[in-house]
Amino acid sequence: MTSAASLAVRLCGTEELEAPLRTLRAGSLSVAFDNGALRYIHVGTIEILRGISFLVRDENWGTCTTVLDDLRIDERPDAFAIEYRATCAATSGRLIYRARVSGSGDGALSFVAEAEPETDVLTNRTGFVVLHPIEGLAGKPIKVLHEDGHDELSFFPDHIDPKCPFTDIRALSHEIAPGIWATCTMEGDAFEIEDQRNWSDASYKTYVRPLRRPWPYRLPRGQKFTQAVRLHVSGTLPAGTSENRNPLINLTIGGPVGRVPRTGVGVAADEAKHALETPELLRRMAPQWMVCQVDLRIAHGQDELESYAALARLTGAGVVLEIVTKGTRDPFGELAPVADAVHSLGLKLEAVSVFPAQDMTSVQPGAPWPTMPSFHESYSAARRAFPGIALGGGMAAYFTELNRKRPPAEALDYVTFTTCPSVHAADDVSVMETLQAIPHLIRSAHAFMGERLPLRIGPIQLGCRENPYGRKSTAPNEANARVCLSRIDPRQRGLFNAAWTVGYFAACAREGIEAVAFGDFAGPFGQIHRKADFVQPWYDQQDGPTVYPAFHVLAGLSKLGGATLLSVGTSGCDGVVTIAAEKDRRVTLWVANLTAKTQSVRLSDSPSSARIALLGAEQFERAATDPDFMESSARPLDDQSISLGAYAVARVDLDRSS
Repeated sequence: MTSAASLAVRLCGTEELEAPLRTLRAGSLSVAFDNGALRYIHVGTIEILRGISFLVRDENWGTCTTVLDDLRIDERPDAFAIEYRATCAATSGRLIYRARVSGSGDGALSFVAEAEPETDVLTNRTGFVVLHPIEGLAGKPIKVLHEDGHDELSFFPDHIDPKCPFTDIRALSHEIAPGIWATCTMEGDAFEIEDQRNWSDASYKTYVRPLRRPWPYRLPRGQKFTQAVRLHVSGTLPAGTSENRNPLINLTIGGPVGRVPRTGVGVAADEAKHALETPELLRRMAPQWMVCQVDLRIAHGQDELESYAALARLTGAGVVLEIVTKGTRDPFGELAPVADAVHSLGLKLEAVSVFPAQDMTSVQPGAPWPTMPSFHESYSAARRAFPGIALGGGMAAYFTELNRKRPPAEALDYVTFTTCPSVHAADDVSVMETLQAIPHLIRSAHAFMGERLPLRIGPIQLGCRENPYGRKSTAPNEANARVCLSRIDPRQRGLFNAAWTVGYFAACAREGIEAVAFGDFAGPFGQIHRKADFVQPWYDQQDGPTVYPAFHVLAGLSKLGGATLLSVGTSGCDGVVTIAAEKDRRVTLWVANLTAKTQSVRLSDSPSSARIALLGAEQFERAATDPDFMESSARPLDDQSISLGAYAVARVDLDRSS
């Protein structure tokens, strides 16, 4: 008999624990201290900055882990101070810095870092990063003080900007309330701002050293430097308020607002045969469509297509081939053998999407693109090779690349892109916050591709499918930790992913997306466990077949594809996401807790026949071994209140036929 899964594994798939944030206050000013960084800088209830941190990014844009020592914190009613020594070490080198942070009751905040490389350090960026939140600021005025002393009055981008909207920055000011302005000043080097929503981050990022300068660059051993970020608030400050840590969240299901997207799954070529080993689980998961990988860079062909055909027969899902060509000037010559193999197998395709290999590597705005087929050449070749089949295009990589290189809408039947939530940060809060940016991605894509062109997103998952930004591919993760740009994200196996999946799908549904594909059947992006070359705590010790919590979410959402999407009104909402749909006069409500704290939800006007299935930490092991858990565990909803533990998910079924 195996031992029980720990709470950490149930929630996030790893025994690694994140240190809790410590909130510091000085009058109405508050900040959260997080392993050397400042997060959630507020005056009263108003969030001024999302964060300030001193970072070392390696030559592949990986973020070096910061280790603190000699930490001292002094907190008084009207002021606080933090001092520490930090070490940032990676294969690219080792750097230390001394930090001094001070905050006062008048809203002033100072963060100074004195850094010294202990070895030569090869880096793409080292220094301060300042994050402004997107909620409440998108499209709003901003004052920019440039390095040469001139002022610019402009706006935070509303639709996502593919290039840096402001460069050579000394200070940024924005109005946080009528008559109250917050000014953030950066010192020590040149700064510029980018729209970090491109990577699904919920922030505008101001960072040191403009990207027009060469990178990576070398910091010489022993050459010290100092940088500083200072915040000043002008005007009459609002008073601080007490926080209701466990507010009751009221939910009211309303009328029709659209259709539920079709739910799909990605299929990596090296996982297709593994997936076929669990046929009954695939039938129960029942995706409506599959994004099947055909990578001609590594000679995918007949074998992979045979596996995809078998998966289609097993699940009944539509097949979309995501074809990455070698990027030769003869795209038809590359696509024709794939089309011939599809024909010989009798594989019926829902659609194909085609991406030259060159588009799998990021190109900075304004930089020349490599020699490659044009959009017209690639799409014409695909139409010729696959006549009568719907054609998708855009980017197999992230929204960033689509935004920087926009295909002609008239050449396509739909446009597609993916996202990765751990490009810049891999902690739980930052990854979950990326859900705030999904509506911005969708609205921006519609803005430049047109409202009439259908939009599909995926495959999406917590891990990184492919790294378009560095000199090498995804980051290793032997320690089963939270790592930026790694294929292996342990949270894929925890309740965290189940809640994140509900949140992502709900955002897509509200924005009218046609279809969304998640992860894979098995493997690092999967929903079904299999023994692999990476550690999977608790699951690896089980004898029979097991599934991850998100399996139940995707199986449930797939049943709702095409159903009537209903509005859900919320009050007191803090970190809870919902989606409701009606099908055959039955209403299904999914509710997910996006936080690590317990939250209470009250459902107004629920009929006596309402039933609930709860997927939380207490249900984790039974859910892992019972693929029908959400049906077998459903029980009458005794009252209208639901208690959701950390990252818990609930499904409520209501019968409107009576």
